[in-house]
Amino acid sequence: MKYASKYQRRYFMPPYPCLEWTKREYIEKPPVWCSVDLRDGNQALIIPMNLEEKLEFWKYLVAVGFKEIEIGFPAASDTEYEFCRALIERDLIPDDVTVQVLTQSREHIIKKTFEALDGCKNAIVHLYNSTSVAQREQVFKKSKDEIIGIATSGAKLMNEFKAKTNGNFRFEYSPESFTGTEPEFAAEICNAVIDIWKPDADNKVIINLPVTVAESMSHVYASQIEYMCKELHDRENIIVSLHPHNDRGCAVADTELGLLAGADRVEGTLFGNGERTGNVDIITLALNMYTHGVEPNLDFTDLPKLVDVYERLTRMKVNARSPYSGQLVYAAFSGSHQDAIAKGMHYREENDPDHWNVPYIPIDPHDVGREYEGDVIRINSQSGKGGIGYLMEQNFGIVMPPKMREHFGYTVKGVSDRAHKELKPAEVYEIFENTYVNKKTKLEVLEAHYKQGEHIASEVTAKINGEVRRLVGEGNGRLDSVSNALKDGLGLDYTIATYAEHAIEQTSKSKAVGYVGITAPDGKISWGVGIDTDIVVASVKALVSAINNSNLI
Repeated sequence: MKYASKYQRRYFMPPYPCLEWTKREYIEKPPVWCSVDLRDGNQALIIPMNLEEKLEFWKYLVAVGFKEIEIGFPAASDTEYEFCRALIERDLIPDDVTVQVLTQSREHIIKKTFEALDGCKNAIVHLYNSTSVAQREQVFKKSKDEIIGIATSGAKLMNEFKAKTNGNFRFEYSPESFTGTEPEFAAEICNAVIDIWKPDADNKVIINLPVTVAESMSHVYASQIEYMCKELHDRENIIVSLHPHNDRGCAVADTELGLLAGADRVEGTLFGNGERTGNVDIITLALNMYTHGVEPNLDFTDLPKLVDVYERLTRMKVNARSPYSGQLVYAAFSGSHQDAIAKGMHYREENDPDHWNVPYIPIDPHDVGREYEGDVIRINSQSGKGGIGYLMEQNFGIVMPPKMREHFGYTVKGVSDRAHKELKPAEVYEIFENTYVNKKTKLEVLEAHYKQGEHIASEVTAKINGEVRRLVGEGNGRLDSVSNALKDGLGLDYTIATYAEHAIEQTSKSKAVGYVGITAPDGKISWGVGIDTDIVVASVKALVSAINNSNLI
């Protein structure tokens, strides 16, 4: 990067230290949320939404719980104007929801904006003009006083049109490109507008301080916001709003620190859609608060549906690693991660703790409409026995003995590695079934009868390499008796190293599963599984499967 010398810092620190925000640990209450998906987000789309698409998106934003929604720039296009009128004339704006529209500081644009809002129950009219050094010098070629004149003339016109338009209107002002503006000048121009609008407790004014283009690290923005909160006139009647863009990948951090610095309100979009690298993602902000025990007052309990709606209407894609909403953000492929998650989930089941604290999973996926099965434990060549075992337990009720789980884990990883792909739960179960369950390749027990005496005696009819034979044996239990019959009658040399059993519910009819591990003279353990409605039959099938998986025959 040999051209670094062509760049310099384009931001301005406040004229005195503004670091009170550093004493605050976390955001204690949610801000006022304003969705700008239908304006800022929409103008960033390759194909902007049409009227019906915007109406559908509007309904979802209302359902999520937004009380302020920026709907467009009515003077910019017929679609924007018609959308505004459709919401009003079709009575689609709930009484507790306020629409917001954008306008430049030009009389004909302000006039058409108020025409679009005629009869609106509650609206915010958002005035803006650029104030940064770069915009003043390169675009407008105007002095500071002339830039202030643009803002104040627009503010006066808005007062005039408000007085003669039917509806209830509040005002918002943005010094666009605030982060490239000297803080002293930003305060001066905002105060000039405030003095014209004369806010009071019943008619508060919004001063929006956007990260139009990110210029600094997040702590600088926080200091700028704290400075503005101290310098704005009538602060008790001012709602300080944030509107960060994500050029430096810091929009969420900018917003969170800006809220610590005293801001009251946030403008952003779902999934961070917006110009260039996007706006701040309100979903991430809200759920970050949620994980700290703060109710965000927005409903994201069905994120998969919201993702589907968003992708269909905007033709954009939610990144698989997008916080909280991405397809893979709850997925653990790493074996050690999976093992920790599985143990954490078992701990929750056994102890029912008051607070969520599962390793590697900062939020309960169920809270946002996601499932543990297929969302949390994902199986590929990097997976481990803990995760694979947890998947089998949660999806299929299979609880393998620890040593068998280890063997199965290596088996599954091998299949995934050779296929070079992720394995779905059904594919993992198929490997389990094909590897261990009810195998009768060389040996098959056709029937077994038992007689109780000092020991359990068994008479076993077995087929060995196609030959039917009748074998007898004794043991401490039915499985031990059958095992001795097979060893004595067939000359097999092994010991039962592991035996476990439990009931499962795979279908409407209850079944039992047995697991058997046998150790050959060379120390190698072979595993088998039996599944049947009868636990004794299941255990015998497990033994036979283990023998068939060995080199004993």
